[in-house]
Amino acid sequence: MRDYKVVVLGAGGVGKSSITVQFVQGVYVESYDPTIEDSYRKQIEIDGRACDLEILDTAGVAQFTAMRELYIKSGKGFLLVYSVTDENSLKELLALREQVLRIKDTENVPMVLVGNKCDLEEDRVLSIDVGVKVSQDWGLVPFYETSAMYKTNVDEAFIDVVRQIMRKEAAISAEKKQQKEIQKQQTDPSTQPGNSDSGAVASGLGNSNLNINVNAAASKQGEPAAVKEKAAAANTRAKQSNAEAAKSSESKCCTIM
Repeated sequence: MRDYKVVVLGAGGVGKSSITVQFVQGVYVESYDPTIEDSYRKQIEIDGRACDLEILDTAGVAQFTAMRELYIKSGKGFLLVYSVTDENSLKELLALREQVLRIKDTENVPMVLVGNKCDLEEDRVLSIDVGVKVSQDWGLVPFYETSAMYKTNVDEAFIDVVRQIMRKEAAISAEKKQQKEIQKQQTDPSTQPGNSDSGAVASGLGNSNLNINVNAAASKQGEPAAVKEKAAAANTRAKQSNAEAAKSSESKCCTIM
């Protein structure tokens, strides 16, 4: 069973604790008690894989910003929550996202944008189009409007961020495997280009030298003039072949380098 650490971030009073408790326990917490740090665990099956989720419900007040950095460093995925009844909560969320990207030092961070309290239509000040626009500005980050009271889209938001973590880990694993294969090929002499060509060139040189030596030996033994002429011609051709093969060998070595 794989462990996945999800961090819930957002301004104070947007309902981070309510959606977390609703997801983990199936209970709606109506009263507001400012959170310093609450940690929850939930085992769930996602796409046929057993997952052990550790969900960190963080503080939304400014005096705990140092602790928030620790949460971000350790988190694998993030729910960024604002309230559709509070415009300032969305503005604060924009700064939180920048902090996440800065600490993680990458744009590729598993993340979901959540507009909570969508059931409070009479108090709404931010339309769904605003959330869609922010999602597009963030590179099409998944966006959900949720209701902790009615559990609307709560499970979907958490499951979405876990799926993103799974995809990222799978991509990293595949990249590492590919790098190992490349390193293996680079260290294996049999896979190096030009080895077979070099062997062929060396073989050709050896055969040419053999022909020269045979012809020279035959010449020394006093064979007829016709035989000597043929041997001399063969010797000349062998030298030309030898020179061409050496030239070809030099060209191949330069290509490999």
